[in-house]
Amino acid sequence: MFSKNTITLFFTIIFLTGCMEKPSDKEPIVKEEAFIPISHAMGQTDVPPSPSRIVVLTNEGTEALLKLGVKPIGAAQSWVGDPWYEHLKSYMNGVEPVGFEHDPSIEKIAALQPDLIIGNRMRHEQIYEQLSRLAPTVYSEDLHSDWKINFSLYAEAVNKKQEGQDVLLKWDAYLEDSFQGNHEISVVRFMKDHARIYYKGSFPGVIIDEAGWSRPETQEVEKISEMLVDVEQSNQMNGDLLFYSTLDVEEEEAEVFATEWLLSAPFQSLDAFKNGNVMNVDDSVWHRSGGVLAAELVVEDIKRAINKK
Repeated sequence: MFSKNTITLFFTIIFLTGCMEKPSDKEPIVKEEAFIPISHAMGQTDVPPSPSRIVVLTNEGTEALLKLGVKPIGAAQSWVGDPWYEHLKSYMNGVEPVGFEHDPSIEKIAALQPDLIIGNRMRHEQIYEQLSRLAPTVYSEDLHSDWKINFSLYAEAVNKKQEGQDVLLKWDAYLEDSFQGNHEISVVRFMKDHARIYYKGSFPGVIIDEAGWSRPETQEVEKISEMLVDVEQSNQMNGDLLFYSTLDVEEEEAEVFATEWLLSAPFQSLDAFKNGNVMNVDDSVWHRSGGVLAAELVVEDIKRAINKK
């Protein structure tokens, strides 16, 4: 026979054991399904449903987030602008630059304690494991001339897939409204020692083609660009409208070269020049940034030129 004290001790132990096994109300269980699985260039990553400390490592990725109403805490520095492109500065107050796209600083990223990192396989494949140890990391595959390819992935990664789809639908409507009759559009860029014609496979080329404007016959080419070294090749630049920019790197040398080319007799014999339809545009917008905000500004430049004719 057990004594009364022994029975009391037995039930006390049972009660305390049950209490120890019960999860504390102060430590709620985080369910795995709260995270969102994202398939991307490096596999699949579970990301938080409401990331609030995002670091983005490409300029086009930064534009995508801003268009979605998401402000990153850290971002790849713009190629020019110290640290942001002119068309991004007003959006980027308080955002920490973490180095350029091709060489982001792991230390600066870590110091920001991100809960999501967005990068690109072409740029950052070698540091994927390091970044993944800091936070869930999602990579796009390439840096495309068509900004919409990566944009859709980024929208999904920040749990704004529907908002992303809305942006793309509005983009289609925006292009339709922007088309004001067909025009042959020529795109030229001056470097320090040569000129380049940008074809249909380039960032502005994709936008022009998608909007429905055409290219001069010599520019109806699917590749990105072609180098020209002789001003006698200026005839390949002709069109109803000619948009040119100067590469910002080594700007002074490129400006000198561009001036020499623009003042040459072959260039000034172009129909676009004689009709006053040669426009100087922002190189960062047309060729360096590659994102949705830049795409909108390219279209605005074209609309202004058309309305001026």
